[in-house]
Amino acid sequence: MVVAGLLFLAFAYFAVGQASMKKNEAQTAADAAALAAAQNARDVWEWPDAFDLEQWDDLLSGQDIGAASCSAGGLLAAQNDARQVACEHDFWPEASYTVKVETNEAVGSSVIAGTDTEKALATARAVIEPRCRIEQDTRPRPTSSADDDDGDTDEAEEKKAYKVVCDDSDFDFDIDPKNIELLPELADLFSVHLADK
Repeated sequence: MVVAGLLFLAFAYFAVGQASMKKNEAQTAADAAALAAAQNARDVWEWPDAFDLEQWDDLLSGQDIGAASCSAGGLLAAQNDARQVACEHDFWPEASYTVKVETNEAVGSSVIAGTDTEKALATARAVIEPRCRIEQDTRPRPTSSADDDDGDTDEAEEKKAYKVVCDDSDFDFDIDPKNIELLPELADLFSVHLADK
């Protein structure tokens, strides 16, 4: 009986190990799927054709995401031998995707009842984090005497200069409304990473 008991414990530990391994596989698939959805959403963002401070500021806040990018998550889940069972996108407090996956294969037969049909589930959340913000450029700019004399407030507002300031100063750049095509890719101004669920 002692030997039988020890054998049962050995098989039980083996079953727990199988379940743990399958859980890790599910978590890997969930992480990949969530990151894929967030990256897909980020990569399709583009600058508007004209400068609009409010609209551009909203863009850099990373608010514009939708359910369409969940398909990218499903593809990555499938590549990791799992099935995406849920995908939710959220705007607050940050743009993010939360993905739930289920492994295609069950844990397998063991001394613990039900493991031959039990599949592993895992959830992951990926966020799209802005690296930059728009600020008014307060550096001195040359002005003509005509500009000083007419005192046209609307015209002065139009001539305000803006710059994009990033966490990494190497990304900082001035905004030239007349040369929008010279701006860097909008997607480069965001990072995508996993976060707590």
